[in-house]
Amino acid sequence: MLTITLNDGRTIPQLGLGVFKTPPEETERVVSEALELGYRHIDTAAIYRNEEGVGRAIAASGIPRDELWITTKLWQDHQGGDKPFAAMDESLGKLGLDYVDLYLIHWPAPKTNKFVESWKSLGVIRDRGLAKSIGVSNFQVPHLQRLLDETDVVPAVNQVELHPYFQEREIVTFARQHGINIESWGPLGQGKYPLLELPEITAAAEAHGKSPAQVVIRWHLQHDFIVFPKSARRERLKENFEVFDFELSAEQMGAIDALERGHRVSSDPNEVD
Repeated sequence: MLTITLNDGRTIPQLGLGVFKTPPEETERVVSEALELGYRHIDTAAIYRNEEGVGRAIAASGIPRDELWITTKLWQDHQGGDKPFAAMDESLGKLGLDYVDLYLIHWPAPKTNKFVESWKSLGVIRDRGLAKSIGVSNFQVPHLQRLLDETDVVPAVNQVELHPYFQEREIVTFARQHGINIESWGPLGQGKYPLLELPEITAAAEAHGKSPAQVVIRWHLQHDFIVFPKSARRERLKENFEVFDFELSAEQMGAIDALERGHRVSSDPNEVD
């Protein structure tokens, strides 16, 4: 397993499992199978409504808590005032945990304009030990700049939609300038364009004896992004995890880099409130 050291000194597994859209009734099985296969990083959120399943899988796994990295997120309806503290307590209760490793503001919700206030609350949550690290999700450069200008806490990570057709280069550059690590969600484009059929991907897959999905995951890893593809199928979970025994060449990385199209497949963060 590859790891990355965050700006707060903590070490995060670079590859994990995302459970976005994993049905609550299937979550315990999926996470349990992932943990059996070697995953130690699980990314969930309050709005996914499957924190309980993640918690049951953790409890049943027998894996020491300090060997796991668990992320959850603050939803819009709990931004501002004392609401983030109540949301943190609710998530911990559902997960059956004393703390999470990473707590994120899920979306900036700029029209509501409570994300700076909420970020200050996350700092208190971290200081209380309820979240070991804190960060943000779906923040654009202006949102990040406001956090830097109006608070003294730099996010450990910014989790954004990122895949070969949508590489968020402005955000990546800004984040690296300020010591913020990037997490890629939707790393395979959510199946909304034929990513895994593109010749730049399939040629690299053939050269390495790997699947196109494995090549794309490896591309994320080699860019030092933290990445968590999702799947509910054990064979795909296994496949997604078998990406540590090969390396893409500079030419193969460059060919995938050149696929940038500015093609977002999900919501614009400035429009989510």
